[in-house]
Amino acid sequence: MSAKSNHAGSVIKGHLLTGISYMIPLIVASGLCIALGQILGGADVGKAEGTIPYMINQIGGWGMGLVVPLICAAIAYSISDRPGIAPGLIVGFICSQIQAGFIGGMLGGFLVGYVVLGIRRYVKLPKSMQGLMPVLVIPFLATLISGLGIFLVIGQPIVWLQDSLTHVLESMQGGSKFVLGAILGLMATFDFGGPVNKTMSLFADGMLVQGIYGPEAVKFVGSIIPPLGITLSYFLTRNKYTAAEKESLKAAFPMGICMVTEGVIPIAARDLIRVVTSCVIGSAVAGGLIMIWGVEAPVPHGGLFVVPLFTHPWLFMLSLLIGTGICGVTLSLLKKPVTAMDEEFDDTEDESVTFDDIVFKVE
Repeated sequence: MSAKSNHAGSVIKGHLLTGISYMIPLIVASGLCIALGQILGGADVGKAEGTIPYMINQIGGWGMGLVVPLICAAIAYSISDRPGIAPGLIVGFICSQIQAGFIGGMLGGFLVGYVVLGIRRYVKLPKSMQGLMPVLVIPFLATLISGLGIFLVIGQPIVWLQDSLTHVLESMQGGSKFVLGAILGLMATFDFGGPVNKTMSLFADGMLVQGIYGPEAVKFVGSIIPPLGITLSYFLTRNKYTAAEKESLKAAFPMGICMVTEGVIPIAARDLIRVVTSCVIGSAVAGGLIMIWGVEAPVPHGGLFVVPLFTHPWLFMLSLLIGTGICGVTLSLLKKPVTAMDEEFDDTEDESVTFDDIVFKVE
């Protein structure tokens, strides 16, 4: 039973990651257009009709409007192949229209995908009419059944949840905003690109689609602090790092600049508690500061290269420096000096274990 549950969970996660992989380029392209339009046209670019900045901003805004239909269609496609695309787009658009948003689009994608599989299995036509299945029967029935399912069953609870969550985030002030940012920062760092990080990332991307950009900025800082903080710790206390860890940092640091956290995993694996503790503290403080200072990120990826597009980019850099400093100093204080045995262990490990066998996905 447990093995079946694990397999089902892996299948669902695979479909979800497929949807996200299709969605991210759309969000990046749209977000960059919005940011560029605002940089060129200012805060009131939406009122400057007929200008190039206005057009660029509109391109990005209309692109963002396709996010929910796209992730719905992509998940449906992952489950049921091409027959799921058309009904997935329609159901995703329905989710947008009834304000079910990002979560509705994901659930709608699963609904469409499995409805299509059910139609394929249980709806039988004579051989002379088989050609109607992919172009008429499946698209029509899947759209009808899934669309009604969204309207009557799934949609309204999601709308209520989205509205409540948005209201809570918008009403948070002062200390409560710091707590929220600290929790999100902790989650972004905790497992260096693992499930907890992906959960926070999914939440931040969903808020981005809803027009709330603060959590996205926290995702940035929480993903960048670990490699930068550990690098700072190395420069402060070089005697506490093995030769293998020093080599790992040569890749981890530039990866961190690009917002790829997984490069620190070989270092964290050797001293998990101290590394995770230090990184989490630094990211939690930085995340809290970002929410209090009103820093916002209009794009979901891009690392330090897209920081100029942020709201209050200098405050983002200040929070990043503070979090990196806390992480680096804390880790230097907690870590123990390297011994000859540590170096021998790393040498032996290098001969017997390779990280080529472990796949880390960046979504």
